[in-house]
Amino acid sequence: MTNTALVVGASGIIGSNLAQELLATNWPTYGLARRPNTRIAGLQPVAADLLDVARLETALADLRPTHVFITTWMRNDTEAENIRVNGAMVRNLLAVLGPKHSVQHVALVTGLKHYLGPFEAYVSGGVPPPTPLREAQPRLALDNFYYAQEDEVYAAAARDGFTWSIHRPHTIIGKAVGNLMNLGTTLAVYASICKATGRPFRWPGSQAQWEGLSDVTDARVIAKQLVWVATTEAARNEAYNVVNGDVFRWSWLWGRLADWFGVEAVGFGGSMQPLEAQMAADANLWHEIAAQHNLAEPNLSRLASPWHTDLDLGRPIEVMTDMANSRKRGFTVYQPTEDSFFDLFAQLRHDRLIP
Repeated sequence: MTNTALVVGASGIIGSNLAQELLATNWPTYGLARRPNTRIAGLQPVAADLLDVARLETALADLRPTHVFITTWMRNDTEAENIRVNGAMVRNLLAVLGPKHSVQHVALVTGLKHYLGPFEAYVSGGVPPPTPLREAQPRLALDNFYYAQEDEVYAAAARDGFTWSIHRPHTIIGKAVGNLMNLGTTLAVYASICKATGRPFRWPGSQAQWEGLSDVTDARVIAKQLVWVATTEAARNEAYNVVNGDVFRWSWLWGRLADWFGVEAVGFGGSMQPLEAQMAADANLWHEIAAQHNLAEPNLSRLASPWHTDLDLGRPIEVMTDMANSRKRGFTVYQPTEDSFFDLFAQLRHDRLIP
């Protein structure tokens, strides 16, 4: 039977990179989203809303995917709503696909909030988790929509007999427009604004993040891990952290990012300087920069997500992850983090998203 992929969330950072990886290895690939990605050659778009079961059934009526990759989520005002909505999205999808009996494997992408807690409780209060973070660490005694999503996958796997994998990246570095969590592009846009105005490229986060060890996940690395698990029988039915494979300190990297743009780097100065405040009045300025340089996206909010970057860089602890669970099973992909950022910046410039 030919492997056929259904990438759920194919318009996002992870989904779009995964779709390209699958297509490069000759998988027939469908990309599901409310507004499907039509920019990737060979990707077959599927327009569907995971919360509308009737329309989802219609959209998937003729599809019999063997491998399902769930790379999407929906942000809500409270964690209770996150649980209700994101749990339902996974449940509805797998319920519609179940009667087809075609699905062999389901991969779910979550993240490090599995260990750090949801947005509302982000490593606040209690005892910080031990680092490096490992997959064997127990769930936190907190409501968390990642747990709800996992439980829906486990229940459907038991019912329908497919294998599963859970993938927990750190901050994703990769290109996407209109994405809610996009640290790499946010920093690129911020640096471009600093360049245009003469403002310093000021570190926005905490002292712990500035001085401590960290890591990130290149979107190309998680794409390769997702395909690796899907094609490696011994790797299934496991949860996997996924990061580049190196560690760094922001105090080392920040100046290098500034140098790429030719702006002045300013490090931690005794208090946090959130990007959300620094960029609050920049929407009109970005529109002017976009017009001046003939950029493809004049809407600042479709490129930058300073609220999420502030959450990541403002953590009161250092955060890095252990990769042994996949390394010992044969996944050896490595990506230097400095190059992840520089490759992204070059791509954004090539695609006229930054000057």
